[in-house]
Amino acid sequence: MNQNVKKLINEWHDKNRDPICAYIYDLEGIQNHVKSMLKTMPRQSHLFYAIKANPDKRIIEALLPLVKGFEVASIGELLKVRGVSKDIPILFGGPGKKNYELEIAIRENVSYIHVESLLELRKLIIFAKESNKHIQVLLRINLRTKTLPETKIIMGGYSSQFGIDEQLIDEAISILIGAENTHVHLCGFHFHSLSNNLKADLHVEMVNHYLQKVEQWKRVHGLDVKVINAGGGFGVSYDETPGFEWELFTSLLTKSEEYQNLGDTQLFFEPGRFIVADYGYYVTEVVDIKVSGDKCFSVLRGGTHHNRLPASWGHNHPFSIFHQEGWSYPFKRPEVQNSKVTIVGELCTPKDRLYENAKVESLRVGDIIIFEKSGAYCWTISHHDFLGHPHPNFYYIEGNHYE
Repeated sequence: MNQNVKKLINEWHDKNRDPICAYIYDLEGIQNHVKSMLKTMPRQSHLFYAIKANPDKRIIEALLPLVKGFEVASIGELLKVRGVSKDIPILFGGPGKKNYELEIAIRENVSYIHVESLLELRKLIIFAKESNKHIQVLLRINLRTKTLPETKIIMGGYSSQFGIDEQLIDEAISILIGAENTHVHLCGFHFHSLSNNLKADLHVEMVNHYLQKVEQWKRVHGLDVKVINAGGGFGVSYDETPGFEWELFTSLLTKSEEYQNLGDTQLFFEPGRFIVADYGYYVTEVVDIKVSGDKCFSVLRGGTHHNRLPASWGHNHPFSIFHQEGWSYPFKRPEVQNSKVTIVGELCTPKDRLYENAKVESLRVGDIIIFEKSGAYCWTISHHDFLGHPHPNFYYIEGNHYE
């Protein structure tokens, strides 16, 4: 456990009577992780951070000097990045972009717009011409392939709302080279087929499949492809399964024939979860322990309204216990010893569970549960205001101090 996390918990209890409930983000840990990733990245490849994983302003600021830019999926996200930097490169993706979003993206000098449909492309041509601004686009393609790695979330290789169907590429290029288009320039292609893949070798195979497809389209259509965005999807393990091996991925990719044939084409990656997941902690206190039938439940000051990822993904979220010794009541402290306990939140719903049947040596009311790997898709996707419980506090670790 990060020593600053322990220090923060102890200082909280010295100053507060209320149970602790907080997110703690290790900004220095995130920075060191990204620096390590950059060391092994192939030549002419670039790292972008997909802020949907965690759009916290302090995290964006911490990553600003390290990454090539940021990937956003809404105008809200775009403006968060622009609130930190007016000129950092931005990739703007996501289905269902509204007219005002496209117009703002043009005005805010987005580097590349990931075009998700033929309608979106036609609208962009009109808006760019009206604003007299030249814009660069990558066509997001949904490949018709059955060779993708298996993960919990797949966005490509089958019928979905994401991207332009592979069979419509000819029509998309026909629109781009048409006489009506004077301001929208095709610079390459974007692929994002899955989420949270843990197999580095399979990820290389998938990226190489992308590169093979683009090479085919270049020959057929005579394209000058400046950029291939191979998306994200690099996985984080929330159980005993081995995590994604970044160094193996970059090593295998660099040696592949497909990569060697890239020429001057730039290769983009846009991970989110993989960058920040391991550097966030959701810290919350046990406020009750009780038995119902043959099961024991530990009730937290917190729950899925703060950290919805376990319920969303249907997994038990990894945690550690930080024992607290103080007990000021005249009656026996509720506890469970060498047994199984289901860890639940404070909400009025049976779905508010973060870990089912966890084996614990000792857990008492007043102890602290520290949910590790809570830096991505935890707070952001949660229903924060359900039942009106107070939000958690937020703390940031930098060096040997926090604030």
